[in-house]
Amino acid sequence: MLSEVLLVSAPGKVILHGEHAVVHGKVALAVSLNLRTFLRLQPHSNGKVDLSLPNIGIKRAWDVARLQSLDTSFLEQGDVTTPTSEQVEKLKEVAGLPDDCAVTERLAVLAFLYLYLSICRKQRWTKEDLELINKWAFQGERMIHGNPSGVDNAVSTWGGALRYHQGKISSLKRSPALLILLTNTKVPRNTRALVAGVRNRLLKFPEIVAPLLTSIDAISLECERVLGEMGEAPAPEQYLVLEELIDMNQHHLNALGVGHASLDQLCQVTRARGLHSKLTGAGGGGCGITLLKPGLEQPEVEATKQALTSCGFDCLETSIGAPGVSIHSATSLDSRVQQALDGL
Repeated sequence: MLSEVLLVSAPGKVILHGEHAVVHGKVALAVSLNLRTFLRLQPHSNGKVDLSLPNIGIKRAWDVARLQSLDTSFLEQGDVTTPTSEQVEKLKEVAGLPDDCAVTERLAVLAFLYLYLSICRKQRWTKEDLELINKWAFQGERMIHGNPSGVDNAVSTWGGALRYHQGKISSLKRSPALLILLTNTKVPRNTRALVAGVRNRLLKFPEIVAPLLTSIDAISLECERVLGEMGEAPAPEQYLVLEELIDMNQHHLNALGVGHASLDQLCQVTRARGLHSKLTGAGGGGCGITLLKPGLEQPEVEATKQALTSCGFDCLETSIGAPGVSIHSATSLDSRVQQALDGL
């Protein structure tokens, strides 16, 4: 039983290299993003379990007694299991959500209830604990996405950088923390349609598209090698290689048909300031990343962010290669994070 406030955070994730090629058996590199989701667990004596997810407007409460009376035989301690459709229906009944509830709200609440009823938390995490967290996080992903790759939960659990290849995930041992701009073009995209488009282009032009995918694979492998060499003491010439890889990958992704005018604009704005950018994820809009090399003055960074904002984009300065899931003391939190939590 939780006897004091527990603060936990986990990083976000971006794909560094290998988008779309990974679908065709090539290597992808995913890195943790130091834009973190924070969780505050706080004990109450009112007999209720309260859930507040302010970013998507959720505020729900359940009686502890009712939750304890549920048939949770499928949540016995042991191997992590996936709930059946019947068990998901039970969770929907417990959730008590209205029929017109938004999909994001419904899935978030179901994932929370499933994990809440399943997990017995510890406050000191061994490697075995992290492996268990990763398994449960994957089940949360399955509740929401159906058939996820396992990359998102692995990056959020372990942090740093990961290599994904044909279903196998491994950590890069010595990945440096790199400063980036993460820019949201705010252009919606359809990942399924973009993936299908690349597949159709491969079928139509196999001798053209297959070498592109092989080249993207080589870019991922070269980036993996360079990141391993950078370690704790990156050299300027290594940043130059990373910039070249970013440019080449972006051109390849455009050739695959997953670019967008908004992403071209992002690249043009940053290129005018000597910076290098590429899309991250499915493309067709969405987000892009810009590498910030050492020695770049803060006024230059701010001017770039302002230029991107003037295009109608949202732009955040952050870093990749961040720590994975972490426990925090209240005094260690950034003041903005603490204010946000206090406002819940």
